[in-house]
Amino acid sequence: MKKYFTKDKWKYSFYCLSHPVDGFYEIRHRDRGSVPIAFIYVILYSLCYSINRLASSFVVNDTNPRSVNALSELFGVLVLYALLCVGNWSITCLMSGEGRLKDISIIIGYSMLPMILTLIPATIISQVIAANEEAFYYILVTLGTAYSLLLMLIGIMTIHNYSLLKTLITLVLTMIAILVIIFCIVMVYSLVNQVFGFFHSIYLELLFR
Repeated sequence: MKKYFTKDKWKYSFYCLSHPVDGFYEIRHRDRGSVPIAFIYVILYSLCYSINRLASSFVVNDTNPRSVNALSELFGVLVLYALLCVGNWSITCLMSGEGRLKDISIIIGYSMLPMILTLIPATIISQVIAANEEAFYYILVTLGTAYSLLLMLIGIMTIHNYSLLKTLITLVLTMIAILVIIFCIVMVYSLVNQVFGFFHSIYLELLFR
């Protein structure tokens, strides 16, 4: 397990921020990435997001702190992360993509680093800005989010060896695949509930006769 958390593995995730094309290429072809570290980044993003919603100044935040549930938000982020990974993998398998599910999960996890690195400073900045200075907060959050999305785009394009156009088409199809997966999960859940209700009603009927 220690091999997934070496100093080089942690440093390499930051290397991908400044050299995304080379960094993501090495992840696919030389196994330079780490799935556990990527998973930790996903959890850290969720925590930073919850802290931002809880602690940001009223100047930029109108969220009721009592409505923030860090655990449910963490669950939602993890579910979305899993859907993105599985959805993209299922589509790229049909479109001659070279990336593995492992590579996709690393790329998406590493791509969250800019948002992690900007959310907390943005939260701190929100405490010292005046009502007409919100732009500093929004610029920082927007830059972090935009760079994360750019890294994800470059990463998907690199590990699958796609052109930009094919990558964009793949991402659109990934969103459709996610909707299909959610629909299937809801259908299975509904079917299981109905079957359980049917056998439960039979059990009650036999019990009271």
